[in-house]
Amino acid sequence: MKFVAIMMLSFLATLASARNSESVFSKMPESSWVMESENAFVIEDKYPQAPVHLLVVSKQIILNINYASSELLQEMMILARDAAKKYEIEESGYRIVINTNREGGQGVYHLHIHVLGARQMKWPPG
Repeated sequence: MKFVAIMMLSFLATLASARNSESVFSKMPESSWVMESENAFVIEDKYPQAPVHLLVVSKQIILNINYASSELLQEMMILARDAAKKYEIEESGYRIVINTNREGGQGVYHLHIHVLGARQMKWPPG
């Protein structure tokens, strides 16, 4: 029971800090955006895991997919598809990833979608 309480307090502290501060993505200058929509933008990943590695980021700091509206998620997925087309990986193929919370591999608590392509992906990914 103590473990559950500690984990909940840790999560709430993470949530509070994410909502009350900037993230690495919110500090990105608009000049680094390669595409944008009304509520999201695309940047090239600073530490690429594939020849094409893009991030579709919500303009508003939202902790993760669990807190995003369906409308925002739809807009971000369309932007991811359009970015794949712009980077000419729509025909060869690409992978879309959303890491969520600690066990899901989320490192930055600001909603973002990874778009990876221009190489053969392997399965399983994790």
